[in-house]
Amino acid sequence: MLLLNIYPQLLMGMPNTGELMILLLIIIVLFGGKKIPELAKGLGKGIREFNDAKDGIKNEIESGLKEKDKIQSNNSSTNA
Repeated sequence: MLLLNIYPQLLMGMPNTGELMILLLIIIVLFGGKKIPELAKGLGKGIREFNDAKDGIKNEIESGLKEKDKIQSNNSSTNA
């Protein structure tokens, strides 16, 4: 009991193999074998859409910076 008082963060760790197996068993019982692939497919689609949106925003920012640099270089060359 003294160990738990000294290191309370030990209780907040990642689940170990036994806990993961129990979670997997509970998921199979709750959703059944047929629903799990559908859930995984939906999760994969959501992750893919998120990454596409992230890449789209990144590309927009990069193109905006390139346009800004292009405008600044044009202005500096016409002013010189």
